[in-house]
Amino acid sequence: MISIILETISNFILLIIQKIGYLGVFFLMFLQSVNIPIPSEITMSFSGFLVQKEILNFWLVVLMGTFGNLTGSLISYFLASSLARNGWRAKYGILKILISDSNLQLAEKWFNKYGTFSIFFGRMIPVVSTFISFPAGLAKMKISVFSFLTFAGSFVWCSFLTYLGFVFGENWQALQIYFRKFDYLILILIIAVIGWWGWKHLRKIQNSK
Repeated sequence: MISIILETISNFILLIIQKIGYLGVFFLMFLQSVNIPIPSEITMSFSGFLVQKEILNFWLVVLMGTFGNLTGSLISYFLASSLARNGWRAKYGILKILISDSNLQLAEKWFNKYGTFSIFFGRMIPVVSTFISFPAGLAKMKISVFSFLTFAGSFVWCSFLTYLGFVFGENWQALQIYFRKFDYLILILIIAVIGWWGWKHLRKIQNSK
């Protein structure tokens, strides 16, 4: 089942890039940064393969991928900021439970201490890069700092993946095998953290009754 879903997503990525080129790269990386699981490893490495075939230009591919990431990340950032700060939590009780005052304070404290590291390197970690903008928005990280770090991290990651696709050429799909194993590991860790967080909140609610 999972392999079928991944194959469908992969075929979708290839189709979009083949049809609209650079705009396709921008669009796919934009989707990845608005919390839609579109693997950047496939998007950029396939684009790198097309660079090797002289269909696309290396730096245009990298820049379109980077700006797609930045645009999508800003939308996720402002959405998270709006959910946390503009009365949504008071209006919808479930948000108050999911995003408590203590969680907001913890997010702000954590991002004040580790924000630079987490945003820059988070752009280079599969799965994490899809969702890293959301906690930054919750924590009200300074937008100028967030934008710069997102651009810088995305630029490095897009350059790296495009170069790998260029080097591997016709064998670019072999990269998916290695990245997929890493994706599964990161996903398991994220699920474990979410499970721990949910359990902690459930206990807190039960103890308050």
